[in-house]
Amino acid sequence: MSPSPQTARLREAVLVYLDRSGGLRKFVEDCKVYDESKQSYAVYRFIIYVNPCDIAELDSTLGNLILHEPRKAVHIFRAVCAVAINTLSLIEQLKTENQINVVLKLTHLPSLPSYFLSLREFPIDYTSQRFYMLEGIVVAMTVVTKYTQGARFLCSEDNCPFSEGYQYIRVHAPGATESSTIRQDFLCDLCSSPLKEDMKSRVLGDKQIVEVIDATALHAFQGSCRNDPELRVQSFTVFLRDELSNAMKLGDRCKIIGIPVCLQNYSHVSFSIEANSIQHFSPQGPSSISDSVKQLHLLTMRSPWTFTAIIANIFASQVVPVGSYNTLKLCLLLSLVQTSNEERKLETYVDCLVMTSDTLLVNRLLNYSICLVPRGIRHLPSCEIFATVTKDEHGTGTASIQACSALLAKGGVCFLGDLMSHRKDKLELLQSVLESRSTTVFIPGKKYGEDMDQQLSFPVECSFWSFVDMDSSTRRHLHKDINIIGKMDLGLVPANLVDAFGILVHCNESSTLYPIFPLVNHTLTKALNPVEPLSEAALQFTSQDFEKLITFAKELHVELSPEAENLIHGYYLASRRVRTDSMHGSKLSTSALKILISLSEAHAKLSLRNKVIEEDVLIAVLLYESSLTLKHGTSVFCVSPNALFPFDLCDESCLHRRDEYLMQSYQQLLQFIATYGPGSVVSTNEE
Repeated sequence: MSPSPQTARLREAVLVYLDRSGGLRKFVEDCKVYDESKQSYAVYRFIIYVNPCDIAELDSTLGNLILHEPRKAVHIFRAVCAVAINTLSLIEQLKTENQINVVLKLTHLPSLPSYFLSLREFPIDYTSQRFYMLEGIVVAMTVVTKYTQGARFLCSEDNCPFSEGYQYIRVHAPGATESSTIRQDFLCDLCSSPLKEDMKSRVLGDKQIVEVIDATALHAFQGSCRNDPELRVQSFTVFLRDELSNAMKLGDRCKIIGIPVCLQNYSHVSFSIEANSIQHFSPQGPSSISDSVKQLHLLTMRSPWTFTAIIANIFASQVVPVGSYNTLKLCLLLSLVQTSNEERKLETYVDCLVMTSDTLLVNRLLNYSICLVPRGIRHLPSCEIFATVTKDEHGTGTASIQACSALLAKGGVCFLGDLMSHRKDKLELLQSVLESRSTTVFIPGKKYGEDMDQQLSFPVECSFWSFVDMDSSTRRHLHKDINIIGKMDLGLVPANLVDAFGILVHCNESSTLYPIFPLVNHTLTKALNPVEPLSEAALQFTSQDFEKLITFAKELHVELSPEAENLIHGYYLASRRVRTDSMHGSKLSTSALKILISLSEAHAKLSLRNKVIEEDVLIAVLLYESSLTLKHGTSVFCVSPNALFPFDLCDESCLHRRDEYLMQSYQQLLQFIATYGPGSVVSTNEE
C-alpha cells in the first residue's frame, strides 16, 4: 500500500535530515553490527539523535510531529529505516518492519515557556504525550533492574499463518508499564485466537527509577533564613532506561527532557517522567561583584590582608554585631569560597567545628551563612546525614537509596547543628566520612529480591560545619584539668572526630575578645525592630553583595606561587617535627597539608587574586596553628588566640597596626621554619 503524498514528503524529509546530520551513516554502522552477528533477533533497536530546530527548518510539519506527537514521528522514522534496510540489504535476518524499534533522542527543546514543566504550576499536562523539560535535583534512586524492551507473540492456533513469523511484536512505549507490554489478553487479528508470548525471543533492557525535587525546594533545607511556612516539598519520579541508566547520581542537578505520564495503581495516582535525554546543569554566564564590594577592593589593594579583614568584620551584620566573631566569620567565608559550581567536582574542603557557649548566635550565624551558596543544607534532626536504603514504593520491591543531607549538599556546605545532638554511631560514621570523603551503603540481596548482596560507595563532596555547646549539662560534670598550655577541654567530643575537622574555632564570649554588651544590644534591638538594619554596614553591604562576592570568588582559578608552596611545606615539616613525640607519634593529621593548601587558596580567592602568595599562606598557617593549639596545646611556634584580629577594626590606623602585627608574625614564621624546618639541626634540649 503506497503512502499518502504528505507521508511520502515527511519520509523524504527524514531521509534528507539523516543524510545531512550523519545519522544515516551511524544507522548503517548499527545495521552492520546486527548483520555480522548472524543471529536472528525479534527486535532490532536503533537510537537516532534528533535536533528539533534543524528538522523544523527543513520541514516544519515533521518538526512539529517530533515535539508534539513523538509516537507518529517514530512510525515515520521506522518506515524510512525499513526501506533503507531492504533497499541496501543491510540486515539479512530482518523479516518485517514490526521488528524495528526506533528510539528518537532529542538533543534539546526550544527555549520557550510552553516546553518547560514545573511541579509548582497546575494543572500538569500528562495527557498530550509530548516532550517537556524539567530541572531538578536527585534525592533518591533505585539500583538498576530489568524491564521488557520488546517481545514476540504468536497465535495459539497452530493452523493460523500467524502462529509463526514476526507479525506480532510488542515494544516498550514511553510511559507504558510492564503490564502494558506483556499481557495475556491479546487476540489474533486473523482468527481471533489468543496470542502467546515466545519467551525465547523476549528482549530485556536496564531500568532505573529516580526521585527528583525541584531545585527551588532546597530552600526548605536552608534553615530559617529562607524558610517559607507555606512551602511544600514533593518529589516526582523519573524513569531511566537502557543507556540512560546511571546517567544521574545522587545530589546531581539535571535538566530532564521527557514525556510526562500519570500512573494509577488502584487508588494511588502518581506523576512521573519517562526520560528521553539527560543534561547536567551548568550555570548561565559569568558572575560579577557588586559596586560597593568592588569599590572596597580598589581602596584596599595596597595591603594583601585589609580587604578580607574588612569583609570578615562586616560579614553577617544582619545577625551578629559588626566586629564580633571575626575569626569564625573569616573561617566561614574561606569555607564558602571553596565550594564549587554544581557541574564541577569539589576537591578542596574547609570543615569547621566551633566550640562556643552562646549557641544561639553561632547557630544564627551558621544558618545565615549557608544561605549564601546554592547547596547550603541545614541538616534536620528527623533526617539522616548520609545515604540510607529503603524499599522502592513503585511496586518493584527493589532497593531505593536516599540521598540525605550530605549528598544533597553536593559542592556546598552541610551544617550539622549541635554535634553532640547526634548519636555515637552517627558521630563515628561522620568521622569515617571526613577522613575518606565517601559513604557506603549495604544492600542485602534477599531482602530486596536480588541474587547477591551489593555494597555501593558514594563520594561526599561538601564541607561540614558544626558546633559544640560548652555549657551543656552533660559536659559540666565532666570537666577535666588540662595541664597543657592552650589546649581546650573537649569533654565528650571524641578527639579523633575533632582532628577530622580541618579547623577548630573557639568563641569565648566571656573573654575580652568578645565584649558581651554589643551582643546584648544587637539582640535586643533586633527583637524590637526585626526589619530595620542595625548598622551602616548592613545598609552598604547587603546579603546579596556577599552572595555575589562568594559566587565570583569561588569561580576563580588560583595557582600556588613557588614561594607560597615552599612556605607551606616548610611550616608543615617544621610543625610536624616539633609536634612529634616518641609515645604518640605526630599530632599532625595526614590531611594537614591539604588543609593548609585549601585555606591558602581560599584566602587568595576571597582576596580576588588568581595566585596564592605568601601572605595568603600566613593567614592559613595562623588559622591552622590556632586550631592545633586548641586541640593539642601550644608549640614552639606560639600564636595568640586572637592572632588574626589582634585589634578592633574601628578605623584605618587599626588596619595599619594589624598589618604590622601580621608582618611580625610572618617574620616569626620564617624564623620557626629556619630553626625547625628541613635541613635545620635542633638540639635535644630545644626539642
